[in-house]
Amino acid sequence: MSELPFTGERFVPGAKGEIWVEHWHRYHFASRWCAGKRVLDVACGEGYGTALLARQAAHVTGVDISAGAIAHARGRYASLANVEFMEASCTALPLADACVDVAVSFETIEHIAAQAEFIDELARVLKPGGVLVLSCPNKLEYSDRRGFTNEFHVKELYRDELASLIASRLPEVAWYGQRPSFFSVIAPEGAVSRAEGELVETGEADASEATHALSRPLYFLVVASRSAASIASLPPALSVLADRDDWVHRDYEKVMRMLEESAARGAHLDAQLADRERAISALQAEVRAADASRSEAEAKLVQGVAALHAREAELAVRNISLADKDRELLRRRSWRWWLKLPLIRLGLLK
Repeated sequence: MSELPFTGERFVPGAKGEIWVEHWHRYHFASRWCAGKRVLDVACGEGYGTALLARQAAHVTGVDISAGAIAHARGRYASLANVEFMEASCTALPLADACVDVAVSFETIEHIAAQAEFIDELARVLKPGGVLVLSCPNKLEYSDRRGFTNEFHVKELYRDELASLIASRLPEVAWYGQRPSFFSVIAPEGAVSRAEGELVETGEADASEATHALSRPLYFLVVASRSAASIASLPPALSVLADRDDWVHRDYEKVMRMLEESAARGAHLDAQLADRERAISALQAEVRAADASRSEAEAKLVQGVAALHAREAELAVRNISLADKDRELLRRRSWRWWLKLPLIRLGLLK
């Protein structure tokens, strides 16, 4: 059987990361309302949660709008006699009025625009004393404070928006919050009494101060009904899902090792860069010194060339004078000059 691909919109078993802790924990938590009951799992996807609830429920119907997901679920969980899967929209459930004891729908409402119609359908199929177990992201924590946008979400809800949607249809409500860490915690919204288990929440800044309620839940889990007795039939409970393989903690340790190795590589690269910058600075200093030396040599060369030109000019003048003297000597060496000498001395000739 081919596996359903994990696209990021619908969780499938085998997906890595804290997402599997979150999704599996919700179904384990919801199962405490399902023993011997007729259960509806809306937006059942791959069908793993429907199969989990069927371990305790009398019968579970899984509904999903995806034909591919329903075909996969029917094949994967065909051996479960108390399970059926139906292709349908969450706003048009193919079930009779008041026919289920428990309706479960996790991380569905934020994916649709017709949220009021969705809650109307869940209320319609629930028996008068039936219970709805529903989850959705806490927009304040999930998106606002993390600066995160989930491309598959149509409309996320703040607490008061979700409360308004549910209370007008199912007025009896018990609130829980879920937050994943190295494990997943689902806790009542108020303080947990010691009879129900003990939740201690504190912080590193002042570990001596503690509260007994889960603050800043990433997800809301709402248990709602028309009947106060149905809500009161099971006391509030603190639920913790721990991974026996310790995947999240091992992944955290791996990431921390990678960060430490990256920091060491960064420090090594910084040292190499500093050495390179020092070498470049030294070369630049050598170049500047060479430029200064070359400039000085060029200035001396210019001075030498100028002196040479001056000497050449001086020699040229001297050569002219010598040539004149040579010509005079040659003239005086001729016999004609000697014959003219008496007249030259008398000033009659030159």
